[in-house]
Amino acid sequence: MASWAPVYPAVVPIPVDLFVSKKHPGLNGDLGFADSLGNIVFKVNFDKSSKSSFKRVVLDASGNPLITVFRDGKGSWQGFKGGDNREEDLIFRVKRTVKKLTRTELEVFLVGEISRVSTPDFKTSLMYKLHQIYARRSKFRLTIFPGSVDHSLIASLIVIFLYGQ
Repeated sequence: MASWAPVYPAVVPIPVDLFVSKKHPGLNGDLGFADSLGNIVFKVNFDKSSKSSFKRVVLDASGNPLITVFRDGKGSWQGFKGGDNREEDLIFRVKRTVKKLTRTELEVFLVGEISRVSTPDFKTSLMYKLHQIYARRSKFRLTIFPGSVDHSLIASLIVIFLYGQ
């Protein structure tokens, strides 16, 4: 698998906050991820040329495709580097599960030289409820803590969570 450069370094010594919304100024896509200064870091566009009912492209601030996410016929999702969906560019597979009435969990299977089909590499979930008040899903703050996961991968998982119903 060829390497690809993340927008941010994979290991950042401090948490990074991104503000996720459909209403960022100057945004032409479906969704945007902005830094604390309001600069767009990632954009998400719906691929209208696709025959698939679910295909989103995560772009960097300049409009270059980083990850293409689409739903496969089995109800799962796949993420490919760049703007294509060639099998050799597959980065991850995601299975969405509902654990409780208000908790959706994504099981993420990273694709590499060693593939474990039955065990997810990690699981992630978003809270719907904060102190008995439901948080709006159209605008929120995403905090990415230091680690080895690329920020564009996290943005792709947010896309799956928001659009993957």
